[in-house]
Amino acid sequence: MRLRTLASSVRPRHAAWWALPLAVLLGLLLLDRLFPLPAPGRDSPYALVVEARDGTPLRAFPDKDHIWRHPVRLEEVSPLYLEALTRYEDRAFWWHPGVNPLALLRAAGQWATQGHIVSGGSTITMQVARILDPQARSLRGKLVQILRAVQIECHYSKREILALYLNYAPMGGVLEGVEAASRAYLGKPALRLSHAEAALLTVLPQQPSRLRPDRFAAKAQGARDKVLRRMAGRWSDADIREALGEPVVAQTLREPMLAPLLAQRLKETADAAGDRTRIRSTIDAASQATVENLLGDRVRGLPPRVSLAAMVMDNASHEVLAYAGSADFGDKDRFSHVDMVRASRSPGSALKPFLYGFALDEGMIHSESLLSDTPQSFGGYQPGNFQQSFHGPVSVSEALVKSLNVPAVEVLDQLGPLRFVAMLRRGGLKLDFPRGAEPNLSVILGGAGVRLENMVGAYAALARKGLAVVPRFTPDAPVREQRMMSEGAAFIIRDILETGGPLGRAVEGQGAYRGIAWKTGTSFGFRDAWAFGVSQRYTVGVWVGRPDGTPNPGFFGANVAAPLLVDIFTALPGGRNANPEPAPPGVTLEKICWPTGMRAQGTDPRHCPVQRTAWTLQGVTPPTFADKVRGGAQLLTYFTDRASGMRVMPACAHGDVDRHELARWPASLEPWLDADLRRRALPPGWAKECEQAYRPEGIRIVGLSDGEVIRQARGADLPRARVDVRGAQGGDLHWAVNGSLVAAQGKGNGRVLEFPHAGRYDVTVFDGGGNVDRVSVSVVAATVR
Repeated sequence: MRLRTLASSVRPRHAAWWALPLAVLLGLLLLDRLFPLPAPGRDSPYALVVEARDGTPLRAFPDKDHIWRHPVRLEEVSPLYLEALTRYEDRAFWWHPGVNPLALLRAAGQWATQGHIVSGGSTITMQVARILDPQARSLRGKLVQILRAVQIECHYSKREILALYLNYAPMGGVLEGVEAASRAYLGKPALRLSHAEAALLTVLPQQPSRLRPDRFAAKAQGARDKVLRRMAGRWSDADIREALGEPVVAQTLREPMLAPLLAQRLKETADAAGDRTRIRSTIDAASQATVENLLGDRVRGLPPRVSLAAMVMDNASHEVLAYAGSADFGDKDRFSHVDMVRASRSPGSALKPFLYGFALDEGMIHSESLLSDTPQSFGGYQPGNFQQSFHGPVSVSEALVKSLNVPAVEVLDQLGPLRFVAMLRRGGLKLDFPRGAEPNLSVILGGAGVRLENMVGAYAALARKGLAVVPRFTPDAPVREQRMMSEGAAFIIRDILETGGPLGRAVEGQGAYRGIAWKTGTSFGFRDAWAFGVSQRYTVGVWVGRPDGTPNPGFFGANVAAPLLVDIFTALPGGRNANPEPAPPGVTLEKICWPTGMRAQGTDPRHCPVQRTAWTLQGVTPPTFADKVRGGAQLLTYFTDRASGMRVMPACAHGDVDRHELARWPASLEPWLDADLRRRALPPGWAKECEQAYRPEGIRIVGLSDGEVIRQARGADLPRARVDVRGAQGGDLHWAVNGSLVAAQGKGNGRVLEFPHAGRYDVTVFDGGGNVDRVSVSVVAATVR
């Protein structure tokens, strides 16, 4: 009975002892639910940093309070800093439950004796609690901080708590976190801190405003030295002595601003994806700084409102190493916030390499195919060259190197504009046309819009065996490549642009451009100047102009964009090719003939008045394009009078005749052949007895005779000549003197030509039907006696 009574009295007492901890635990859980921990960074949901490939901050996007914070992980921070932090701030960090009772008792004793708080006894966890839930510096605030610290220890591991401190500790001014402070004050990542630097950043959060090393170096040094002395026994005496002798030197606090427009672009992408912490880009910080400095130097010599853009891509990885969307991000007068890497602008002649590459793959041309750089009409479209001059017979290589317009339109006319645009799109380069517009022949001269970044990806095909790519701005971006042209065509085009073709390979030259395959472009009205180049390692694109589209007379690709392109290649490590690349399988050198375009081997020497060495693809030597003005076979059979050597027909000849055969030059080129070649490659003039019956009427210049010599009278001005035309077929007449266009006029009107100095003058006229006549005259100055 007595035992039962005793047992009954003990059981309730034991139950009470168990109920009390349970009630406390439930109460804590309830408080945790009622007063949840604020999430880290709750006041800065939009804080973000965009980094270079090595972690160098490119641009920081602060929160609403303009706080700069660079997220960092424990393994990205120097062990020296972690040692100094835990030893100086909180030696018991790794074992206490959020608060250190001994430190609190010490702080309470100081408060009781001094009447105010001398030291807070704060642990690192308590400091994190103050960061997450700021409280007033009072007894109540300290109690709340203690409870929060215990709460934090229940929710986070020690490493997670330490990471919160590393990222959110105040570091002076608008800086938070050790990485932001290390980058801003010391210009280096927190992983590379020295002993002295680690001690400095350890003490900085104690009084971030008063210990800023950029403003109060002496105070900061005194506080740093206190930390260093506290590290005795942990660090060697030699390291501490060396660190104590190191002065505190901090750079002026400034916002990181490399590749600002790319950073803005990546931020927009991150905002859409919900990732707002840190973005690692492919940018190489050194290359980016180099390109920005080059653009900054160059823009100072340009007129107001003119800007520049440039992009550098690694050919092997497709990664963009440098991205400058404007010349100077701080110059609003130059439209600094307009990203011209993404803007759609007319490329001028920059698409020509792709046209000739496609024509090679289609078996339409080889590198020395004969083209006509003469005044021509293509269904009413009459292109002219940039310098308003013509060169007569040119090869594909010459046409591409000199960026001649008429030969490019001639090739595009054969390939077809719609097909050309489709082939570009197949290779990943999409052109922008006005709404409702269809591709036409003007597309090869800039009649569509392109973007710098897309053009860089397309030009990379010349260094990547014909494979174009999509430039990558982040390491996790997918690798995308498309076949732009064959490996052989890419080699031939690149060789032409780099060395000038087979002939250029045999001669030293190219000056500053040696080792770079490059091409320029200038849009109509001098609105856009471009230069694109490839080496084995890089593809670079440059744009110069006004973002608002205002013309810049005298600004064209060769004089403003190409020199900057060369400077960029020269400044990049390994930027140039040491030697031209060897030809790939399927590309061979062949001797070919003009005017037929066929292989010299097996061709009658009489039909090969001019031989050239050409790159051919798969052994194909296509014939010269059909003559638009004069149809018929390439070979011409004609007869001459044996006695006079003049051209006759058997029916009208008065004596014995000889039969001849030669390869015909395109009619538009005949007036442009030099005198020696004309004697060898053209039939002689008609004999009088056959002229009336067989000479075609055609277009003829009257007022000047071929070979005429004009002498200046003594004391008189240099002479002029009035010329007219007979036999024009249609359209306006165009006059050229020594290859330069001088006038356009309607039919039936004469023209006065001036000869400003002594010498030879080649006078050419052509009509809308492509009919051409040419005469050469010599002007002799008066002799002085």
